[in-house]
Amino acid sequence: MKVERPTLVHIHYLRPPDREQIFTQYLVWGDEQVKVTYADGLTLESPVRIAGEIVLEAGSDVVWFTFPGAWHDIGTFHRADGSFTGTYANILTPCVFEDIGKWRTTDLFLDVWVDPSGAVLTLDEDELEEAEAKGWVTPAVGRRAREEARELVGQAEAGLWPPAVVGEWTVERARALLS
Repeated sequence: MKVERPTLVHIHYLRPPDREQIFTQYLVWGDEQVKVTYADGLTLESPVRIAGEIVLEAGSDVVWFTFPGAWHDIGTFHRADGSFTGTYANILTPCVFEDIGKWRTTDLFLDVWVDPSGAVLTLDEDELEEAEAKGWVTPAVGRRAREEARELVGQAEAGLWPPAVVGEWTVERARALLS
């Protein structure tokens, strides 16, 4: 499926045990390898901080990359003024594409963050441990989540991650398609 023009997609994002959020974004590109979505002008209750730095705030834009079959997605984060703050990967179950406008996935708590200097962090390991302890995530799925995070960290530290497509889709390129 190649996307000819931006269309809205509703991403049903389950955070175990039972919290589902629906994110509405513009699908700006799609093929068999990657789906690129654009979330503009985010509405947030409070700024998102990583390592003490504000990485998302009200009015921020994010370009998201969903790879069919992958156990993660990738977002390039920006502040409201458009400045790039870093690259973020959610560790999650492979996305199920119910149709062009409705997707489903489950958060597996771990995240990988790469700041503009190239420093790499794994986030929320305590949340995954808690989810396993409470039975929200099976031990096998927990192991798979950790394996995915380790792989991404290793690739990032070696300068092999994120993939080239992430650099090709700037926030300006995604925004221009909506004009």
